[in-house]
Amino acid sequence: MHRFLVSAAHKSSGKTTLSIGLAAALQRRGLTVQPFKKGPDYIDPLWLGLAAKRGCRNLDFFLSPHDEIHAQFAHGHDADVCLVEGNMGLYDGLSLDGSNSNAALARLLDLPVILVLDTRGMTRGIAPLILGYQAFDRDLRIAGVILNRLGGPRHEEKLRTIIEHYTDVEVIGAVQEDSHLALVERHLGLMPANEAAEAEHLIDSITERVASQVDLDRLLAITATSVPLPVPPTGAASSEPPLRIAIAQDAAFGFYYTDDLDALVAAGAELVPFNTLKDRCLPACDALFIGGGFPESFLDELSANTEMRAEIRSAIERGLPTYAECGGLMYLANSISWQGKTQPMVGIIDGVVTMHKKPVGRGYVILEPMSNHPWHPARQPADNADPTPVHAHEFHYSDLGALPDNTRYAYAVKRGHGVDGKHDGIVLHNLLASYAHLRATAGCDWPAQFVQFARACRANTNS
Repeated sequence: MHRFLVSAAHKSSGKTTLSIGLAAALQRRGLTVQPFKKGPDYIDPLWLGLAAKRGCRNLDFFLSPHDEIHAQFAHGHDADVCLVEGNMGLYDGLSLDGSNSNAALARLLDLPVILVLDTRGMTRGIAPLILGYQAFDRDLRIAGVILNRLGGPRHEEKLRTIIEHYTDVEVIGAVQEDSHLALVERHLGLMPANEAAEAEHLIDSITERVASQVDLDRLLAITATSVPLPVPPTGAASSEPPLRIAIAQDAAFGFYYTDDLDALVAAGAELVPFNTLKDRCLPACDALFIGGGFPESFLDELSANTEMRAEIRSAIERGLPTYAECGGLMYLANSISWQGKTQPMVGIIDGVVTMHKKPVGRGYVILEPMSNHPWHPARQPADNADPTPVHAHEFHYSDLGALPDNTRYAYAVKRGHGVDGKHDGIVLHNLLASYAHLRATAGCDWPAQFVQFARACRANTNS
């Protein structure tokens, strides 16, 4: 097996593009590649999963304890290569002690680090940079570096000579400055792979350049391990009749965690994809899930599909158990306004969404379930104990305004912004719609809770 973490000295060094290229290049060698992404992210995992032909999984210190991260990483037990892409810089993170940094994740999972260095404007100064990163944490193994955005063959030769003279770190790749890769970087930052018609072409372009400028044989040699990963336990299959959950999966909505989808299936759900842009009606279902995405980028298409909008509104009004996150919440509102244009949406939530140039809510959130929450088991704590807080995250440039005074909420926001800085999770009929993105973890088994709630609703309807 081969396992490693790809990190960088700082963000925007090109590690995502290189990680995508490495995943695809190794997969095309016939290796099974399991990609992982550190932190709360949907877009990079979409690209990594597409490159590796295998769903990417997230590893997050804020949402999971160490033993759970180990269990999540064990999903790579049957892969030839486990590639973990870090977030931000190698030693960056929320805490002063670095306990949630990329370096901490590498130590926890015993991963060698492949350090991507943006070399623009650098010559001899690259040596103290590498030496400093080594000295800062002696327990960390920087197995190799990939020089990125080089200024030409002379620049590459000079840096290789300096690194060889002053350090013991191996240069396993040297990627030249490339206008095509710069274009790819811009595309990766703007659109998730699920909405990019040219995604495969972009990945081909990345892979060709990375494979020709990174020594894949040396990468495999320095990241080899004989220590197997444990096989993760599988829960008992549900004995209940299958529960059909219609799930919006299209260009507008594609932000779903692989672990969450697995957990829904494990809880007894059958996921039935549908397209909010093209389908005219919902598939036969017992519940509905609309995840995050970029509905503002598809205002005209979403608005034009009046049949789907009307069907979703009618289904929720009839009591269809529904969960919506961020982009899904926006879609269910009366309208979305962006770049001088306003278009009507589903209209089940009596509020208007306005897009802004800067984030309204960004980062990790802590939520306290309230009595209105339709399916969280802690919504009515015993003995007046405080409800178990829910750890989640949010990232939205929109706000939801003009809500009625009698709007019911599922959460009190203890950290973050949510809908109004104090509350999140709008509750209406059997709908829960929030800006927060939940993650299936031991402390927040929302898939099982939602499936159980939907089963109860189905039983009540059939009784």
